[in-house]
Amino acid sequence: MDEIEKEDKMSLVERIDDGAISRLLLNQPSRLNVLSDDLLNTLQEELSSVGKSKNIRCLIISGAGNGFCAGHDLKEMTNKRQNSDGGVSYFRDLFVRCSKMMTTIRSLPQPVIAQVHGIATAAGCQLVASCDLAVADHSARFGVNGVNIGLFCSTPMVALTRAVGRKRAFEMLVTGKFIEAKEAKEIGLINTISDIGQLEKTTDELALQITSKLGDAVKIGKEAFYKQSEMSLKDAYDYTGAVMAENMMFEQTKKGINLFLDKKTPEWDQ
Repeated sequence: MDEIEKEDKMSLVERIDDGAISRLLLNQPSRLNVLSDDLLNTLQEELSSVGKSKNIRCLIISGAGNGFCAGHDLKEMTNKRQNSDGGVSYFRDLFVRCSKMMTTIRSLPQPVIAQVHGIATAAGCQLVASCDLAVADHSARFGVNGVNIGLFCSTPMVALTRAVGRKRAFEMLVTGKFIEAKEAKEIGLINTISDIGQLEKTTDELALQITSKLGDAVKIGKEAFYKQSEMSLKDAYDYTGAVMAENMMFEQTKKGINLFLDKKTPEWDQ
């Protein structure tokens, strides 16, 4: 039995819950975790399930094998094009499903961390940019390199241009060049570079910091973070003022403030 046949018998996305932290492992290592139809659909299902959980307060997405995610499955896409009405309807559906998955990450109540090693290219880079936070090791390389084969990374650029400056994003898109972890951190695509061999530990430490906070406050804050970023300055202040007023009425927040005033550290009843 070859590696691909073995993978077909495994879960394409492996979920492990550990206390308040959930981990989703993209699990097609022999194909660098390409977003095949099946993997994409499975990931969407798992994300939706995590979003409904009352116990999970942080999600980590990682990749099995030698890389994070090599983008869409070009071989599968080519076969679909040959076996359909020119491929247009299939491709439109594919990119709608992919966009839904990416925007689901943003709409989850839990912060989502990309744990990146090896390559994150095209839709894989889009996945990193779509996550709320990203930790990478020194092996990580990022690219929206579709232009190298005549396919401009139009959907990946939506997330990329919202994560980094326009000129840096456009340069990556039109040159197809890869950037190393150091440059990815400089332009804001990732938050942290882990020490060698410490990627999972560094990511876990960030997740534990998040889960130590009041979950309801983080949830209302994540939603407000993205909504206000698309508003005018005045509308953003009006909206976030209302959000803070609502947050102030949480019983746990009242408790936290009183403990702070008493010079004590809150321990949340999550």
